[in-house]
Amino acid sequence: MHLDHDHDHDHHPGPAAVGADAVRPDGSRRALRIGLGGPVGSGKTATVAALCRALRDQLSIAVVTNDIYTREDAEFLLRNAVLPPERIQAVETGACPHTAIRDDISANLEAVEDLEDTVGPLDLILVESGGDNLTATFSRGLVDAQIFVIDVAGGDDIPRKGGPGVTTADLLVVNKTDLAPYVGSDLQRMARDAEEQRGGLPVAFTSLTGADGVRPVADWVRAQLLAWAA
Repeated sequence: MHLDHDHDHDHHPGPAAVGADAVRPDGSRRALRIGLGGPVGSGKTATVAALCRALRDQLSIAVVTNDIYTREDAEFLLRNAVLPPERIQAVETGACPHTAIRDDISANLEAVEDLEDTVGPLDLILVESGGDNLTATFSRGLVDAQIFVIDVAGGDDIPRKGGPGVTTADLLVVNKTDLAPYVGSDLQRMARDAEEQRGGLPVAFTSLTGADGVRPVADWVRAQLLAWAA
């Protein structure tokens, strides 16, 4: 089995159906919003950084990060100069990450709308959740599609355990595949379990230590943008 690819799903080709909020007050099309969630340490911020590097020459991108009491993830992106500073906004949730991305999304909505007002027009806004558990999901009032990031160091039984993040995210990313030999994770088993849990929704295996390690995720994002534009 080749692990570095997505598995197509005929009934889930792109973002959710366009709603009234797809058009901004001035009549222009708003940016596609993609959320990234996952456990602490799975590589969400590194994935956001890699996506920005891979896509920034072709697309107009901005990022919203979520941390409970700090701006650490935003500061990481700023230190690595993945985007100009004005394109990165930090939200301090002050509570469980679930709250800010699923229950009370007002702070994140304000952040994405502010970015569109100040640096728009934008093609894509990435909204990164604070580190959470396997139940983390985004409100569809906040994002149009969601990526859930796990990593092989967390155990190769994570896909089998399921949870809403693993089973329902539009894309599941299994990150840090380069560590599999060192932590005893079976990538073939993870692929089988993920496919069984997800009913055909796509899965991407990534190692961001490689020069083009984020490619399967970047390709998926491009496909979402094509569907959004259509």
